[in-house]
Amino acid sequence: MAAGCEAALGAARVTGLAIVAEGCEVPLQSVRVRVADHPFPDQRSADAAAELRAALAAAADPVICLISGGASSLLVQPRPSLKLTEKIEVNRLLLGSGADINEVNCVRKHLSVVKGGGLLRAARSRPVLTLMLSDVIGDDQSVIGSGPMTPDASTFADARAVLEKYALLDRVAPAVRELLNRGVAGTVEETVKPGDPETANTASAVIGNNRLALAAAAAEAERLGYEPLLEEPSLRGDTTQAARQWLQRVAGRIDGRRTCALAGGETTVTVRGRGRGGRNQEFALALVEPLAGQSVSLLSAGTDGIDGPTDAAGAFVGGRTLERARAIGLDPSAALAANDSYGFFDRLGDLLRVGPTGTNVMDIKLAVGLPS
Repeated sequence: MAAGCEAALGAARVTGLAIVAEGCEVPLQSVRVRVADHPFPDQRSADAAAELRAALAAAADPVICLISGGASSLLVQPRPSLKLTEKIEVNRLLLGSGADINEVNCVRKHLSVVKGGGLLRAARSRPVLTLMLSDVIGDDQSVIGSGPMTPDASTFADARAVLEKYALLDRVAPAVRELLNRGVAGTVEETVKPGDPETANTASAVIGNNRLALAAAAAEAERLGYEPLLEEPSLRGDTTQAARQWLQRVAGRIDGRRTCALAGGETTVTVRGRGRGGRNQEFALALVEPLAGQSVSLLSAGTDGIDGPTDAAGAFVGGRTLERARAIGLDPSAALAANDSYGFFDRLGDLLRVGPTGTNVMDIKLAVGLPS
């Protein structure tokens, strides 16, 4: 996105900072590049955010802000009363709780200086154009990247309610509870709200999303001779339930036919075991037994090339996966209970490893029917 901005405007006219995940660096002419961690932030995330805020405060020019999915982890500056380690732990608990991205980002925004319109405050009412690649269902701009340049309608009370809903309020650091309580009491500044002075002279647009990715995949499937079957609406909720319900809807329409069923979205995983994996690998694992014997092959993958804290984007599963797994002593039900989808598919050689793609528009599911 930064390279495209340089190309469109002329590198001599652009100065700025790009914060990217490891492996997503590209050569830029006038924009500085900083690397930070994903899906969990690190000290580099905080250092880069501080550098960006300082640059915004010092500049006098109009601002173009480019946001892709993953920005919540790459751009991190905790409220002054919080330590970075405390905020990282909140992220870890939320991502393993089954909370959806709207709920996760509601909490993130209220623990942050830069999220929930925080960068708008640093921009000091200068003209701001924000262009976004959406990684959230519905493309809510205040949720994408936790909305650093977007006003936020949620409140401290909403953030505290999320932690209460998932029984996390007593598990987070005392400083987190104290901050949220002070926010609810009105003694801590809220996130930027719609209509606040900081929102003047701003414009924004979503320029890429999951729907566009699926349309491109459907066009490619048709070019390859498959009948595309695009499933609506977006998949969400518990990963295992979403996977099995989707398969029930499409299996009879693709089994034994040259058809490609496509779906997208972002499901959630409640971590109960000690294994490794991500929501896409778990989506595939949940279908090992239901797919047994069918003439269907399926891929579940993240468009960013990263599925959870692993080096895989997702995994393949098909009608012979259960047979192959049992032949080497693997039990899909036990792996699912242990949240060890990575270990299961790694032993089978069925992980998809493409490396970071440099973008994030949620996940895609491709189920291909194979003629009998």
